[in-house]
Amino acid sequence: MTSAAFHVQQARRHLETGNAAQALADAEQGLAVHPRDDDLQLVAVQGLMALERFADAVARLDALTALSPQSSEAWMRLGVCRVHLGDIAGAVVALERGLALAPQAFLARLQLAECLHVLGRTDEALVHFFRAVTTAQAKGRWLNDQTTAPDLRDRVRQAMAIIDAGRQALFSGAIAPLIQQHGTDDLRRVVQALEGYLGLRSAASPDPRQKPTFFYVPDLQPEPYFDRALFPWYAALEQATDAIRAELQRVLSARDGLQPFLDFSGGARKSDFLDNPRDLDTAAWDAYFFYRHGEAFAEHLAACPATAGALAQVPLTRIDGHAPEVLFSLLSPGTVIKPHHGVTNSRVVTHLPLIVPPDCALEVGGVEHAWTEGRCVTFDDSFLHAAWNRSDRLRVVMILDTWHPRLREVEVQALQQLVETIGDFNVRAGVS
Repeated sequence: MTSAAFHVQQARRHLETGNAAQALADAEQGLAVHPRDDDLQLVAVQGLMALERFADAVARLDALTALSPQSSEAWMRLGVCRVHLGDIAGAVVALERGLALAPQAFLARLQLAECLHVLGRTDEALVHFFRAVTTAQAKGRWLNDQTTAPDLRDRVRQAMAIIDAGRQALFSGAIAPLIQQHGTDDLRRVVQALEGYLGLRSAASPDPRQKPTFFYVPDLQPEPYFDRALFPWYAALEQATDAIRAELQRVLSARDGLQPFLDFSGGARKSDFLDNPRDLDTAAWDAYFFYRHGEAFAEHLAACPATAGALAQVPLTRIDGHAPEVLFSLLSPGTVIKPHHGVTNSRVVTHLPLIVPPDCALEVGGVEHAWTEGRCVTFDDSFLHAAWNRSDRLRVVMILDTWHPRLREVEVQALQQLVETIGDFNVRAGVS
């Protein structure tokens, strides 16, 4: 008895040479002996599709998906066949099932986006067009004509045109009511920032040290550090230093709630971000969060009431899903945070130093700053910046973020709305 794999191999060889009829015959011969083999069923479907017998293919795929509902290929081929039969709504259902099992299948996602577009479900289509293209490009595909199959080039160009127009309309719409209310002059910088984000204009700072990784607002005076006079709330926060430090000491004693600040689960390497000349394994940047990505750590705030009370007096950045980010930042002895850029110049970062041994410092834009316990410092982390603890003791600062002090209130409102809209879209599109 010949194996199922042998018949699959024979059928695929005939498909590659364009002999779909023989491929189907080989698959059927194998299925006579191995009727429940999924690979044989799928190669038979390929033969039927090549012969444009889409109704027969659908019948076979309906049976296969009923028996093997975890077969992403079966669902996605079922979607393609239903498109050929004019059943666009049915195609959407099948493609969604397949992509739930294989979310990286960018060609199937392109097909799904096209179907949704035909059905007039344009908001959903935009998300899937964007995710299809970004997934493909992350794999080195669809970057240009050379990396796009000839029969796909027109479809990919159309997808990109839909993406460009759709994102511009969506994001511009997020701030349109404020523009209508306040006028274009008051929101000129925000409009230009959006144009830079969309690639419609340069998003480069005049200062080469400043390179935000996500969003750049033009015409905000580039400055690595900010004058204390811009932050009237410093006084109350600094007055609370002793009470905040006492709560920090209780956190350090219990060790509950501490976690690494950086997440290396996605394949990033510790050595890309941290160093310790003595022993890289001992390099550690830990955090006790009060807020992260805009979400409050209620237990931590309750455990540190003096800290929570002091933070309540600070005009923290508020962006759903993004900000504020507030924490006790612990840098272990000998640890260096390597130079890096922050995401945007629209918000700034403040440190309240709590435990600062000798030979600890921050460097922003090439300018070094030695922390002083109880004295705030605010900097623009979109500048290249680094920090180090070259002592043999723990260093701790409280980190918090606020809006750039030179933004007007209406610009803050617009940026909040805009970043939330961009963030929501990116989450829906599977872009982190």
